[in-house]
Amino acid sequence: MSVTVRVPAKVNVQLAVGAARPDGFHDLANVFLAVGLYDEITVTEADALGVTCEGPDADQVPLDRTNLAARAAEALAARHGRTPQVHIHIVKDIPVAGGMAGGSADGAGALLACDALWGTNASREELLDICAELGSDVPFSLVGGAALGTGRGEKLTVLEVGGTFHWVFAMAERGLSTPAVFREFDRLAEGLDIPEPVASQELLDAAAKGDPDALAAAVSNDLQPAALSLFPELADTLAAGRGGGALTALVSGSGPTTAFLARDRESASKVAEALLASGTCRSVRQASGPAPGATVL
Repeated sequence: MSVTVRVPAKVNVQLAVGAARPDGFHDLANVFLAVGLYDEITVTEADALGVTCEGPDADQVPLDRTNLAARAAEALAARHGRTPQVHIHIVKDIPVAGGMAGGSADGAGALLACDALWGTNASREELLDICAELGSDVPFSLVGGAALGTGRGEKLTVLEVGGTFHWVFAMAERGLSTPAVFREFDRLAEGLDIPEPVASQELLDAAAKGDPDALAAAVSNDLQPAALSLFPELADTLAAGRGGGALTALVSGSGPTTAFLARDRESASKVAEALLASGTCRSVRQASGPAPGATVL
């Protein structure tokens, strides 16, 4: 018997970052929007825990116990007094190491799939609790749609979105380490008074209205200067997308994927063409949001 779950990518339309906490994490005000690029995770009963992966850049995905999908299976099994005897197969379509929560999506997908396969009937609260243990972005991968993440991003408040937003994503030639970007943020912020992170009311209102122009005027990412410091070429990609007609351009999360908001699907296609023609990125994807969270197929 096997169970397959589909899980979306995310873009951060606002990422406000507070000063480093004593535990090394940062308080965040993180406005997530799930977008229609998906990984599919299939779990099958097996003699032992194993992970396989296929799709673009699958060779970069760890297949050992460090994979969040494997850790999710272990965490659910431990809570319910069983051994995680499953084979986990990941079909990647979310960019790997791209700041779009692909690894987090796989963790959330494997958790939901194992719950269905084993009949553990975990409550939503228990699943979200395990997600928060696995990583800051994992709870949102389970929930999808749009949400404000506070704490280190794991405490979610679901947000209403009044329409569909059209995005273009440009994949960079190399990856960026999230911990390295946060370390660079701390270095750049040294000696500065970092305010408490809060969600932008203008941004929340724009999302609720489904107004792409208003949303474009309100997006922000406090990690963008750090990402650009470590990967200066991303500035050329951002400029190419803006030149192609994007309403706004920003680094997605910790990067290195860059995200471009377009007025409609046709405009998004033109932005994508301009980005490809610019030679400043490896590949381009179009997607719209909000998209549903982890779903059993």
